[in-house]
Amino acid sequence: MTLKSFSRARLLALLCGFFLAAAAMIVTSSHGFAQTTAPVVSVPAPPAATATPPVCDAKTLKECTPNSGDTAWMLTSVALVLMMTVPGLGLFYGGMVRKKNVGDTVMTSFAITCLVTVLFACVTYSLAFTGGTAFIGGFSRIFLRDIVSDISKNVGNPNSLAPTIPETVYMCFQMTFAIITPALIAGAFAERMKFSAMLWFIGLWAIFVYAPIAHWVWGPDGIFSAANTDDKGDFAGWIKVLDFAGGTVVHINAGVAGLMCAIMLGKRRDTGPAHNMVLTFIGAALLWVGWFGFNAGSAVSAGMQAGMAMTVTQIATAVAGLTWMFVEWAHRGKPTVVGIASGAVAGLVAITPASGFVGPGGSMVIGLGAGVACYLGATSLKHAFGYDDALDCFGVHAVGGIVGAILTGVFAIEQYGGTAGLIEGNPRQLLNQIIGVATVFIYDAVISLIILKVVDMAVGLRVDGDTELEGLDLALHGEAVQ
Repeated sequence: MTLKSFSRARLLALLCGFFLAAAAMIVTSSHGFAQTTAPVVSVPAPPAATATPPVCDAKTLKECTPNSGDTAWMLTSVALVLMMTVPGLGLFYGGMVRKKNVGDTVMTSFAITCLVTVLFACVTYSLAFTGGTAFIGGFSRIFLRDIVSDISKNVGNPNSLAPTIPETVYMCFQMTFAIITPALIAGAFAERMKFSAMLWFIGLWAIFVYAPIAHWVWGPDGIFSAANTDDKGDFAGWIKVLDFAGGTVVHINAGVAGLMCAIMLGKRRDTGPAHNMVLTFIGAALLWVGWFGFNAGSAVSAGMQAGMAMTVTQIATAVAGLTWMFVEWAHRGKPTVVGIASGAVAGLVAITPASGFVGPGGSMVIGLGAGVACYLGATSLKHAFGYDDALDCFGVHAVGGIVGAILTGVFAIEQYGGTAGLIEGNPRQLLNQIIGVATVFIYDAVISLIILKVVDMAVGLRVDGDTELEGLDLALHGEAVQ
């Protein structure tokens, strides 16, 4: 081999070795064993973790998530309480008037439902259930402004009075209370009040009577409100009055206003027996069922207090119904459908303020007291004073509310509602209840009379004699039950 050939062979060998080494490096690099430089790759940063909104409770009232269980129960309660007015109260009252006035009676309940709904959304909710003064609320929720935060994110700012549910649900729940309260008044002026006068009176009464009293007893800073507490949880109001679901706010309030209506309007020109006891029976049954939303719903949560409120409501209602029946049987010789239905309603009324504070034993005594007192209120008391409370609004609701409110101060159990009553050594609470009842009674009577007088001067309160004898259905509404 020549030198030239040898040199070419060496050069070829070197080139082969170089390419083999390069190939080995490429293979090795592709498997990640000896990579000398990392490729530059643009990788997007992971998205920042979204913070979970806090759960709404008594200490967290801004940008929080409501409790779904409590919300579901309160949505159900709203429907139950609305059912109490339409159709419950409409049928209960409609069955007790004469046939020629049944249309006006049921329409009154329906019209009040519509009217008060609008007023409550516009002004009454804000005046009753937001902070302001000890006597009236503020204007932060006029026309329901700022009532929600962000529905798409399930985040809201609940009312401090109902911290675990959306404020819209709490507003609707309280709206149903504001609806049935003035609707109850219609039992006193049935068969003789102008429909136009009724609308004016109820509208003004809802603003100037219901809203202030609801704020006193249930508002966040009301003079009687158990919810009026300081930073340490101590009562900060004037006098602590226990009213779980409306003994003073609803029943005494409605009953006293009804009495003022009966006095201002005078007696009916003619009276007669109930038009249809079956309608009254159906109405009373709907009221009984709906009242579980009324009382147990006032716990504003699906918990143990709601369970106890439901239990004592059922017991007191049954005891009162039986009591009225037996008293009527002994007094008049026969038990009646209208009687036992009225007794059951009396029991529902009386247990209302106590339902979140007493136990089964106390509820039995309250039912017994309501059955006797309300029967006397609907018979002896009415005849003794000579007023024409057509469907016993005062005799059942005011008398029953007073019995229930006062006995709440006797039988309240601290373990059930946080406040002891007389039987647990706290006579002060009984005095508080009496003061609350008297204050509501006097304020309601005075302001209701003023409103009635103004309406009477403006449009007149009572239909003329011919209209009353003909019947309100045809004269005022152009229709009648066939």
